[in-house]
Amino acid sequence: MGTATAVEELLRAVRAGRHAEVPALVGRLDADARKAALPELKELRKEVRGWSWERWSAQREAQRALRVAGAGCHTGAAAAAAWIGSRDLTGRGESTVDGVLAVLAGREAAWLADVAQRLAERPSVADDEYRLVHTLVVRSGCAVPTTEAYLRGWTREVTDHRLVERLRADPQTPLLMPYVIALTETPDRLTWSVGPEAPTHWPTALKTLADEGVLDRAVLVEGCVARLLRGGRARDLRFPLALLQLLGTTDEERRGRIPDWLGMAADGPSPVAGYAQEVLAELAQDGGLAVRELAEMSGAVLFRSEKKLVKAQLTLLGKVLRQDPGAAEELLPVVTDAFGHEDTALQERALKLVGRHLKDVTDERVREELAGAAELLSPVHRAAAAEVFGRAVGGDDVPYEEVLPPVPEPRPLAPAAETVAELLEDLVALARNPYESVEEFERALDGVVRHAYRDREALAAAVREAFTGTYWLESRDHVSRGSEGVLTVLAALVGAVKPSHLDSVRRRPAGTQGCAHEALSRVIDARSWEAAWLVATAAPVPFLLATPTLHTGSLDPLVLVERLREYRDAGVEPLPMDLAQALLRVRKAGPTSAEAAVRAARLGTRAGTRLANWLAAGASLAPELLLTARSGDSRSRTWGLADRLVLTAREHRTIGEEFPPVFHWLGAATSEITRGCNGYHWSGLRPLWPGVLPDDREALAAWLLTPLAVGVQWEERGAAWGLTPLAEADGPVGPAVHLALALGLGSRHAEDRLTAVDALLVLAARGDLNAGLLGGRLTELVGDGTVKPNRLADAARTAAATGAYATVREVLLASLPGLLGAAKPAHALGDLVAVAAECVERAGAGRGKIPGLAEVAARAGSSQLVVQARRLANALEQRADQDAPQAVEIGH
Repeated sequence: MGTATAVEELLRAVRAGRHAEVPALVGRLDADARKAALPELKELRKEVRGWSWERWSAQREAQRALRVAGAGCHTGAAAAAAWIGSRDLTGRGESTVDGVLAVLAGREAAWLADVAQRLAERPSVADDEYRLVHTLVVRSGCAVPTTEAYLRGWTREVTDHRLVERLRADPQTPLLMPYVIALTETPDRLTWSVGPEAPTHWPTALKTLADEGVLDRAVLVEGCVARLLRGGRARDLRFPLALLQLLGTTDEERRGRIPDWLGMAADGPSPVAGYAQEVLAELAQDGGLAVRELAEMSGAVLFRSEKKLVKAQLTLLGKVLRQDPGAAEELLPVVTDAFGHEDTALQERALKLVGRHLKDVTDERVREELAGAAELLSPVHRAAAAEVFGRAVGGDDVPYEEVLPPVPEPRPLAPAAETVAELLEDLVALARNPYESVEEFERALDGVVRHAYRDREALAAAVREAFTGTYWLESRDHVSRGSEGVLTVLAALVGAVKPSHLDSVRRRPAGTQGCAHEALSRVIDARSWEAAWLVATAAPVPFLLATPTLHTGSLDPLVLVERLREYRDAGVEPLPMDLAQALLRVRKAGPTSAEAAVRAARLGTRAGTRLANWLAAGASLAPELLLTARSGDSRSRTWGLADRLVLTAREHRTIGEEFPPVFHWLGAATSEITRGCNGYHWSGLRPLWPGVLPDDREALAAWLLTPLAVGVQWEERGAAWGLTPLAEADGPVGPAVHLALALGLGSRHAEDRLTAVDALLVLAARGDLNAGLLGGRLTELVGDGTVKPNRLADAARTAAATGAYATVREVLLASLPGLLGAAKPAHALGDLVAVAAECVERAGAGRGKIPGLAEVAARAGSSQLVVQARRLANALEQRADQDAPQAVEIGH
């Protein structure tokens, strides 16, 4: 068979996807024939890559064959490795590994070693197709790779019910294990949640091999300690910690690594810190830890928030001080670090420890330091502290003063870019994240409209040059599934989208009224389509009316009047979507709204009259909010608050008669508008939703409730994202805003609770917080299991610690009657009562008695709930008789 014929036969087999035949066909080719086939294979690869999705099955088979054929025809190691590891040819499963190994069978060892090392750097090969790389390593006799991808592939390969046997038989095990332990992200197989008795439990398997001498135990211990000391996610530290605990440590290892144990105790996650604390505690009680080192350890541990660690450390210090009273002068100042702990029981324990050993302190300066630290104690312990130190502890004679953050000042929106070059800089940045913020989106949208009005052709040419080759500039999907915001406008500018398509899609309604969240996105889509139609048809509109004047999305009414005046003078008719959005954004309750209404009426245009009437009406578009009764298991995660939310839109004739169809859902008298909405909306447009209703935050809060409730129920990170724009927005505050805030305060993740705390403080600072309403919402959510008391307590404690004790007191005292009166109090309710007690002790009694508190406080026992109820009752009684500030007036 001639060379040309052999090459043609190979190409036919590749095109047909017969990859099993390729090794034999490549084997028939000599070096010149393979060299001749390579350009043809490259061209075929380009062709196959462009096949349409209808041929996806044929494409997949052809790419498998291409991978094998190219591997056999390349003569350079670098080129061969690049071909084998290329993205479009990998990810096709194990079916091509045998073929690739077959066509490489006759290559020199050095060449194979080069290919193996290069492939070991590629996760798509070394991890997913470990067998391919390992076989090349064995054939070539080269050094075993230690890349992360190869290590992950190896752990995947050997993990099965014969794990110990496979590790014992594999000569790579002693070499690779130290590198595996050191990985920043522990491979999945090593983190499987299986018990020590399971055959796939890596720590047990490695302990067995260390006992047998197959692995060096000292090397494993060294690796585990080093990895734990580096820190990281708890998930990634679970394996080295479990292995170290199984291996154990010798007395020499414990004494020789004291700085390492100290570092772990100070900065490690709770499980790691707990293990290090145990090791150091053994050393301390055996005399292997110097007093100075124990003081250093205690200062770090007592500063931590974990109650278990702090309690254990105080216990250890008590034991050491009993053994060595002379250490009191060095250790007791460290004990006072626990005086500022959030748990008053731990404060009490620390104070008693100081009291027992204060007699052993002879240095007056140390005694003064200890007495001064007592000011960190909660007011409930000040009387006891006065007995310990023989003098009053400060704070009681200082009038309480509430500290709230300054009201955030809205940021003016920067003006549109003056030049095309400046606009392109903004657009390039926006293209990376088209929906990052209302501020950036609106500024860019207005800039494109302004410059298209001035010189449409120049802007179009500049856009083509700046964005050549981008998918969205050539995409035809800007109208079929949804817009891509400003990118859709740019695509229309250069002619990638037909104006007729844009005109029809911008007029269609918002779709089903069963989901307001999709309707919010459709409003943004419609405005994008309208702007795209505007620049595509070169309509004479000089700028957009709806561009906000503030970062929140709000629009100054006087600015809108002036924009309408310019439209009138230029003979320009407002665009329907643009004017409607401008009306929804205009600040109706601002100091200039009355004057703006008068000026708008004098314009003598229909748009001016609409603005004047809109400002005069001032009605909120907030729907009616209803929580239906809960069915099924009251603690079920599958039936949550989102399933019980019913929002009924109130009828607003102005919306139905004067606004485009895409806005009609806001004023349609349609019951149960959220039924059928599951709250899962991963739309990239979500950050822009607040910009639709920035002047009506009660309405906005209502429509954001479902995704917020779902996020809290399923413990999603970032669930409380909408609370910041709600707190900063304009308009009335009512049940929806307070329900959203209550949900955020009970979020699973600390960063979400912090977002909710910030919103709480901003609302309080603005005078918009209704403590009674928020407290009632919290009672409902804790009562039905939506919010856990310990999470709410953490949020409340964080808010109070900023200086807002009175604000938090009013909220908690409003929520506690219903919670304390429940037939079965919620788990960890004592944490919430403790925060309330702290607030009363610092800020006064407020509203006074709490129904149900006395009954709980009178119960026998020493549970956290009962102890803290007694504390709160005592604080209320004591502060009620003192000349303390009256309850802070919060809200309306």
